[in-house]
Amino acid sequence: MGILKRNPFGHILFLKKMLIRYLGIMSHRRYRGFNQLHIEGSEIIKNLPDQKVLFVSNHQTYYADVVAMFHVFNASLSGRLDSIKNVGYLWNPKLNIYYVAAKETMSDGLLPKILAYAGSVSIERTWRESGKDVNRQVKFSDISNIGKALDDGWVITFPQGTTKPFRPMRKGTAFIIKKYKPIVVPIVIDGFRRSFDKKGLMIKKKGILQSMVIKDPLDIDYENDSIESILEKIEHSIEQHPSFLKVLSSKEIEEQEALNKKREW
Repeated sequence: MGILKRNPFGHILFLKKMLIRYLGIMSHRRYRGFNQLHIEGSEIIKNLPDQKVLFVSNHQTYYADVVAMFHVFNASLSGRLDSIKNVGYLWNPKLNIYYVAAKETMSDGLLPKILAYAGSVSIERTWRESGKDVNRQVKFSDISNIGKALDDGWVITFPQGTTKPFRPMRKGTAFIIKKYKPIVVPIVIDGFRRSFDKKGLMIKKKGILQSMVIKDPLDIDYENDSIESILEKIEHSIEQHPSFLKVLSSKEIEEQEALNKKREW
């Protein structure tokens, strides 16, 4: 690899490699030390093609979710099954991993700009900006950039567009799937909201068991599935369909009843 070789977005790959190594080493103990990351399904990562893969996931913090995925993906490609033990897997990281993020988020300070260089495809949100609701047209250049990233490698996206759970899926994700026809791999994460602050930069609580479950690629008929059908498949696969909210509520009720019995005893 030439030292000045660049990716399709003009980022110098050697510099990107150095950033991923450094950020990976600095963040490793957040997932294996202060807290523990339980991983399932990493064997799926090893069997994916080098390009045209779209990961869809629920979202809990701005940055910690994505950083954890960089760890898991690279560890899996290095032969570690459901483990990020030994950070040496970052010596030769996969450089064509991208993630979709709001432009205003990735330009808010020096660290976000560094994280953006490591792999962000920054887009302008059509529904919210600076904490206020907006309503504007999708920029075709944003869709084109996501397509460019898919043509080059793997893309991580959070189709709800927010860290709040059980929010509706954004139609843009389904449009991108129908247009570029990537392999769509669902990921379900948990524990990050309890571990970190909203941005995912500060450790809020130690000793939390985080989890990341990588599921089999979705079965999508790119020509005949409707936008609504694709969104519903995603919604179920990342466990953000309203039916999961009922299950969650039932579990919370059971836990509370068990706690009350324990107190009575």
